[in-house]
Amino acid sequence: MTKGPVVIESERVSTAWAMAFSEIVDAPKHEIVPLIVCVTGFDENVVREDLRIRAYLDAELRSHGMQSIRTVASTIFPSSLWNPNSSPQHLFDRYLRVLPRVQKCQQNHNGVYFERMIRFHPKGVPAPVNQLAHILATREAGNPRRSAYQLSIFDPTRDHTNQRQRGFPCLQQVSISPIGDDELSVTGFYATQTLFERAYGNYIGLCELGRFFAHEWSRQLTRVTCVASIAKLDNVARIGAKEGRTIAHRALALVAGLPEAIVATNEG
Repeated sequence: MTKGPVVIESERVSTAWAMAFSEIVDAPKHEIVPLIVCVTGFDENVVREDLRIRAYLDAELRSHGMQSIRTVASTIFPSSLWNPNSSPQHLFDRYLRVLPRVQKCQQNHNGVYFERMIRFHPKGVPAPVNQLAHILATREAGNPRRSAYQLSIFDPTRDHTNQRQRGFPCLQQVSISPIGDDELSVTGFYATQTLFERAYGNYIGLCELGRFFAHEWSRQLTRVTCVASIAKLDNVARIGAKEGRTIAHRALALVAGLPEAIVATNEG
């Protein structure tokens, strides 16, 4: 029987990922339907993170020929291009200048999330829509309707295909939600999500997108939620259950502050 729903909440994104990954390796068929991960710890709108866990996962991703956490996060929000002291338009212009180089990557041939956010262009529509600019403008104009603050990624004119494997876009929609007088919440909805290759980077990207809106609206980012309709261990079976459990045990040991030798002993 499929496992789920599973809800995980932590103040640290690293702990949230480690807990979610531990759940998926022990789930039947390594799937959870659905998986909901909430991150609630932010210092000046920067997500709290255990860099030991991040470095460990990045090393594992490299050894399997997969993209780094930073690379995955940048597909959602290119933080290296954002200057909080400049206008949002400066970010949009910088991104569009580097986009041709981004598109040359084989993994981006169907599209990139941030491009869909600032240049959403369904077939047959005369001009693309900058959804981030629209949300900022409608908010500035005094529209308090939170259902207006939605970012669409899935484009039926391009993404409804008969391909058996497509990859992009797993992220379908992002909801930007002002809460009360000074808080902000962000929720991302995924059709499918791989916990080994993508999830940590997805969480970081959503947190950094939230930081952007929190800065523009002078709010405190208090919650980022990632909803995966179907969460999977890995998309192409490059790691199995045994290796997955080893990774999960070591990540949880870092969370607990246990020395590596104790974990190795417990693994037998």
